Amino acid sequence: YVLETLKAANEGCVSGKYRALVTGPVHKAIIHNAGTPFQGHTQYFAQQTNSQVLMFFVCKTMKVALATTHIPLNQVAKQIDESLITQCITILSQGLSKYFSVDNPTILVTGINPHAGEDGTLGDEEQVMLKPTLDSLRKAGHEIIGPVPADTAFTAKYLQQADAILAMYHDQALPVVKAQGFGEAVNVTLGLPYLRTSVDHGTALDLAGTGQANHSSLKHAVQLALELTS
Repeated sequence: YVLETLKAANEGCVSGKYRALVTGPVHKAIIHNAGTPFQGHTQYFAQQTNSQVLMFFVCKTMKVALATTHIPLNQVAKQIDESLITQCITILSQGLSKYFSVDNPTILVTGINPHAGEDGTLGDEEQVMLKPTLDSLRKAGHEIIGPVPADTAFTAKYLQQADAILAMYHDQALPVVKAQGFGEAVNVTLGLPYLRTSVDHGTALDLAGTGQANHSSLKHAVQLALELTS
């Protein structure tokens, strides 16, 4: 039923019947264990529309995109390469322009390793791949800050300089986003042929029927979808 609903919603948005799509949380393991491989809404809609997409979070104090999403931590560095970073910066720049009217945005990119590798002593991904890639993107006209160590990237100094942050992996960014605005942050999928927003939390099935669930994130997701498509 869940997949049938998502399929119908996607088709309605692609056809122009709906202006935007707002989703609640879904229990990935239940779908996966039922026999259908499922990593999440973002990957599902990307596959359905044959799109390259970017997971992007919006809250009052910051806008943050993720280079990688729901993968094990030991796979992160293996997946991040020049092609992925270029794709992420391109989608993020286009999304900021299309939905937030920010032309030629300044994007802060975090490092992969602690202290952004500290000149190669704590990992060489920044020296070998990330810095050259960002230099190439700057030459192509993108405004980029970084790579910046993740432990300082989310401080006021950098947030004031950047229109958005591109973090390298899920738990590098989401603890900060949720600490700053849990229940208010909105998950936006950039790169789809339509706007999709969602909540910033999981299913919390243990709260079902208790009257204790908080609907504020869903409310913000609906409000943002209306604002960005009006």
